[in-house]
Amino acid sequence: MKIETLSDRLRVCEVAEISGHTADSFRNQVRSALTDTHKVVEIDLGDTQYLDSTGLGALISLLNTVRPRNGAVRLLNPNQNVQTILNLTRLHRVFEVHCARSQASASEDSRGF
Repeated sequence: MKIETLSDRLRVCEVAEISGHTADSFRNQVRSALTDTHKVVEIDLGDTQYLDSTGLGALISLLNTVRPRNGAVRLLNPNQNVQTILNLTRLHRVFEVHCARSQASASEDSRGF
């Protein structure tokens, strides 16, 4: 996992999975990197192959950490499996989800838009 600061954003990338095995470590590392100046946590899910309910809980916990400072958690580039989990749990309505353009187009095409 790689964590970097970009102005008022904290960017997290190269996350292979967020699951019961990794969720505590993931959440703790991200929280440790957060400063008072970070308003947004961006989590690039482009490399994430597995996300389970414990991982979703870790994401929600991070959201609850930044919300009091009027912050947000952005989930970037989720693959189709991760996007499906977000949709089924309706968490795509809770988080800001930004898909890669080619993936978004393919998803829209498959729904007939």
